[in-house]
Amino acid sequence: MNYQDLLKKTETHVACFYKDHSDANWFYHNQLHARELLEKTKKIAAHYYLDERTTFIVCAAACFADSGRLIKNVKSNKAESAKLSRAFFSDSALDETDIVAIEKCILATEIPQNPETLTEKILCDADLYYLGTDGFLEENTLLKKETEAVGNTKIEDHTWLTATINLLENHRYQTGYCQLLLDGSKAANLELLRDLQNKAINVKVKTTGQDHGEGEELVTEGAVDNMPADKPIKKSRPGRGVDSMFRIVSQKNIRISEMADGKANIMISINSIIISVILGLMASTLRENQNLIIPTVILLVVNVGTIIFSVLATRPKIPNGRFTPEDVRNRSVNLLYFGSFYKMNFKEFDEGLKEMMGDSDFLYGTLSKDTFWQGKVLGRKFRLLRISYTIFLYGIVVSVLAFMTAIIFF
Repeated sequence: MNYQDLLKKTETHVACFYKDHSDANWFYHNQLHARELLEKTKKIAAHYYLDERTTFIVCAAACFADSGRLIKNVKSNKAESAKLSRAFFSDSALDETDIVAIEKCILATEIPQNPETLTEKILCDADLYYLGTDGFLEENTLLKKETEAVGNTKIEDHTWLTATINLLENHRYQTGYCQLLLDGSKAANLELLRDLQNKAINVKVKTTGQDHGEGEELVTEGAVDNMPADKPIKKSRPGRGVDSMFRIVSQKNIRISEMADGKANIMISINSIIISVILGLMASTLRENQNLIIPTVILLVVNVGTIIFSVLATRPKIPNGRFTPEDVRNRSVNLLYFGSFYKMNFKEFDEGLKEMMGDSDFLYGTLSKDTFWQGKVLGRKFRLLRISYTIFLYGIVVSVLAFMTAIIFF
């Protein structure tokens, strides 16, 4: 099964479906939203290095996830979306197991979300990704306008605001990736909505590229600028570029560390073999050829020295595995490193992690600290590896020269 080609056909089919069922009332759940949902799904899936089949399942589900909304007079748009996906894939060579997996992914996004598999969790997080983004207020405004237009009714601002707050309070991201990436900003969005609710601020909508009508009032980004000075707003987290930077650096450091461990293993294996050969072959002949004793000892010292530094390069150093509430308050603990908490119970770790995720400065400071110490560890590894390779390089030359001298002149 060529999953990549089938996914391209799926994207084309869904794009045509949205075009054929276009409606001016779909201010939020339109073709643009469908493309963004697929992009977010691919982004989260890429983090987990899914295989080709699993990636296809979650991406295909993302394509159809909201298509059922375009069909009028249906009881459940998610059930209708799953039905549309089955109708499309039944005409393909896709296995029934894959079709069922796609349907389950789509149905799992029904609120309240209850995903079971990783693919279902990924799609659920992609579907409500916007709750933890800087553009949340703007998208929430478009969603309210769409709900009013489709339902042909007027929703009071305070009613919509209360419902939105309730959604954020009861929602949780399912994947660790989105929890780390979005929980902090989602908490900031929730705090902002509560502040707006408490102060009863209604601000005229000004959404880029959208005309919401004269005199209509909604909760939007403009409300932030009118917040009372006595209620400071929590700073939003850095942008996606910073998130990508940390992710790329972390992945690169992991690959470099694996490369260093591989180099160390090579040196350990080679020198262990040489030692075995020397002890096996030379031990019985040294009594008869005492002129080879010194070259043999030199070679053994070189081999042992090389192994020692190679082992030191890969030898793990583990801290005490505990942190205190004081460490969390002082922002002095790295909660992303297992050595800081492996001896603690989950409740203590979870409390510290939640506090870190709720504070963007603490979170990104921890990421910076983790990146820094990864670099320090890598520096130590490669320094010891360089010593190991240097000993082996020059030592093997000296050993060969010593053997040649002993054989020729003695």
